[in-house]
Amino acid sequence: MANQASFTPEEWARVVGSPMVAGLAITAADPSGLWGLLKEAMSGGWVLLEAKQDANANPLVKAVADGLSNSQTRTAARDWLGSRFKGAQAADLKARALQELRDVAQILDAKAPEDAAAFKLWLQHVAEKAAEAGNEGGFLGFGGVQVSEAEKATLAEISATLNGASPTI
Repeated sequence: MANQASFTPEEWARVVGSPMVAGLAITAADPSGLWGLLKEAMSGGWVLLEAKQDANANPLVKAVADGLSNSQTRTAARDWLGSRFKGAQAADLKARALQELRDVAQILDAKAPEDAAAFKLWLQHVAEKAAEAGNEGGFLGFGGVQVSEAEKATLAEISATLNGASPTI
């Protein structure tokens, strides 16, 4: 089973940052205001906590969740993400996030083939939880739909990207 030692420091920062990137792709697909943004961001924290507490979680998923509890690892991931998304316009965020997820999928396939499929499924779960976190198209939190069409399309793109297909941008 793969762990931090299976990756270079840069690769590990990218793997650790990938749950944040999955959530970012959803948020960029259909921005839903401050409250929706907060709910989508918080959903990632809940998914990480869920992974840490799940005795049956994939070991690499647990290692990433634990890694985000470590300030040094968290800083490395944040710095990598900052460099990856620096200067990005709102319209570019989704495309950059999908490219980063594709790159992480390739790293996983090369360095952690026994864990890659489970980890990619978990990243899809992270994205789904972000999409479900906030209602879209409502007013003051009322009405609207739980997952917008743009978010549904982005979930499909994330799935395709993680499984080797090129995203449609």
